[in-house]
Amino acid sequence: MVVLRLLHTILAFTVAVVDTVIMGAYGTLVGFLPPKGDWTRNGARLWARIILWACGVRLRVEGAEKLPTDTPVVFMANHESWLDIPALLVAIPGQVRFLAKKSLFSVPFLGWAMRAMGFIPVDRENRRQAIRSFEEAADRIRAGRSVLVFPEETRTPTGELLPFQRGGFLIALKAQLPIVPVGLQGPRRILPKKHYLLRPGTITVRFGEPVLTAGLGVTAKESLMARVREAVDALRTGREAAGLEVVH
Repeated sequence: MVVLRLLHTILAFTVAVVDTVIMGAYGTLVGFLPPKGDWTRNGARLWARIILWACGVRLRVEGAEKLPTDTPVVFMANHESWLDIPALLVAIPGQVRFLAKKSLFSVPFLGWAMRAMGFIPVDRENRRQAIRSFEEAADRIRAGRSVLVFPEETRTPTGELLPFQRGGFLIALKAQLPIVPVGLQGPRRILPKKHYLLRPGTITVRFGEPVLTAGLGVTAKESLMARVREAVDALRTGREAAGLEVVH
């Protein structure tokens, strides 16, 4: 069994590397073509579908009917595995921009494609640059592009939800647009952090009810973080979130 998993992992990672090189070059080229949003979005979704297929991932999406169709949003999801990214690229309809670690933008092909697709680099070591990235994300979302944030800012090594950081919430409050909590269940079972043998399985992406931020100020940040964290935790485990009010 271990030998078969090892062979599958080698094959899947080989496909992933080739897929990333091809899609990175594609994304870089079409990123300069108008309208670049459609070209890069289609390329990103194809890249993600190939990755999931190669890794033996079945994708299930729940709650997509809850997503607003008349406004961009800030998606906030738990982070269990690098497979979260292709799963979310396929599950989320329409255009979405990810906030990602600045170091990833230095990776050949992958970084080029991320820039072409309008992903936003965040330098966690430089507070001033990080704030600038959050302001850029708020500008993007006001211009009509939804943004996705992993509020834990790193993959969980244990499966437990890590403390949420405030950056994504500042984006939502600054833009005065809804937060959509997202729960991923299954990625860690397939490929946990610091593990390298794949275990094929199902990833479930659950979308929760949008959390409105209109009229809220920075003083509501803590209660907003608590509500969204509870919602994400409930969604990732399949429980119903408790109704928590955001206090001004």
